[in-house]
Amino acid sequence: MNKPLRRVAIFCGLLVLALLLRDNWLQFVRADELNAHPKNRRVQIERYANERGNIIVDGKPITGSVDSQDTFYKYKRTYIDGPMWAPVTGYASQAYDANQIEKIEDGILTGNDDRLFFDRTLAMFTGEKKKGGNVVTTLSGAAQKAAFEGLGSKTGAVVAIEPKTGKILAMASTPSYDPSSFAGYSSKDEKAWVGLEKDPNKPKLNRAIREIYPPGSVFKVVTAAAALENGKVTDINAPTDTPEPYILPLSTVPMKNHASGCKNATLNRALEVSCNSVFAKLGDEVGRDKMVEMAEKFGFNAEQFVPVRSAASVYDKKMDRGGNAQSSIGQFNTATTPLQMAMVAAAIANDGKLMKPYMIDELRAPNLDLIKKNEPSEMSRPVSPETAQKLQQMMENVVTEGTGGNADLKMDGVKVGGKTGTAQHGEKNAKRPYAWFISYAKTADGSPVAVAVVVEDSAGTDREDISGGGLAAPIAKAVMKAVMKSRG
Repeated sequence: MNKPLRRVAIFCGLLVLALLLRDNWLQFVRADELNAHPKNRRVQIERYANERGNIIVDGKPITGSVDSQDTFYKYKRTYIDGPMWAPVTGYASQAYDANQIEKIEDGILTGNDDRLFFDRTLAMFTGEKKKGGNVVTTLSGAAQKAAFEGLGSKTGAVVAIEPKTGKILAMASTPSYDPSSFAGYSSKDEKAWVGLEKDPNKPKLNRAIREIYPPGSVFKVVTAAAALENGKVTDINAPTDTPEPYILPLSTVPMKNHASGCKNATLNRALEVSCNSVFAKLGDEVGRDKMVEMAEKFGFNAEQFVPVRSAASVYDKKMDRGGNAQSSIGQFNTATTPLQMAMVAAAIANDGKLMKPYMIDELRAPNLDLIKKNEPSEMSRPVSPETAQKLQQMMENVVTEGTGGNADLKMDGVKVGGKTGTAQHGEKNAKRPYAWFISYAKTADGSPVAVAVVVEDSAGTDREDISGGGLAAPIAKAVMKAVMKSRG
């Protein structure tokens, strides 16, 4: 073979070798990655080749599957009361992938999870059609309906938790959307998706866990907890030696009170009427580092997974004394999700023990065999039982004597504790304030429910009429009442 031909042969041989290496790299090294890639259409086709399993609430499915009459995608996802449950289920779309529970538990719902290998193998021999497993939630249908209907046309969110276990009983967000509207692959589905994406009201945003708000005065229960735990207050009915006006540290600016009688008020009275000066002063006395420590014991500065990821609530670790004093009343840089504030209320109601929040109770195979059971687990103990009981006494006083009267259930044997909040925001606080309410209902057997409500906007409500007690407390009351009734 002459020299030029030999060079051509060697070059061709190298090309073949490179092709073989590339082919093996794709087939063996990157196979799993490419199979799971969201732009791999075969993944989507296979996902909807069989009926998906269901998401279950109160023993009944809130999802379904129908024949989509499509060449490639045989089945399409359907939803019962889709807008009400969208913050829980998320969506599963032939064109736009999936999110939330639909995405996290996709393996179980499609039947492709490794834990369902035996079921798939058995189906091959019996000739049965492949089916997906079911996801059983901790949600209460009655509580969710009360939360969703309570929000109505308002923009906001509700989270309800069972304090003893951490089970999430309700997670509502408005405005919402119907996941069924873009579950398919048609031009109609595309139009619905684009409309939601462009909607300035952000209906696809799960405000219960993905939006953080200034908490305003509901954060004062955290400051009260820090003051009690760090010995700055020992008697909740003793004067706090707070001047009027109280001048913020490192400034000449007085802290404004929207209530009267805050001078030298007791901690109990200060929470009842929501004295800014008392809690700003206590936050300064506790100090930034101890305030950060207390906030983090309740879950601040960390993402939560329920199992859907929740945005991290924030208590600033680097602010100066003035910033810490303002943050102690839920303003300045303090920001939180409704889930986080429900966790605060739940920990107090549970005598100081914070349970890890979760909303998936069980995973079950298509034949209903149990695959996994989630058990309650302790997350932290932010406060002692003694401190928790003092906080309960003060929060119950807010409902019976103070600003939270609209949450009183007036049920025999049931005590309700709460805290209102009206959070200012925007440049120079020019925007419409957020209305907050956190609460719990408690019986002799403990607390079956803790609730956090935020109303971001309520069309038709005058600015001066926006308050946690007026807008948010009635919603919390409806949710607590629904839970109490459902438990007999």
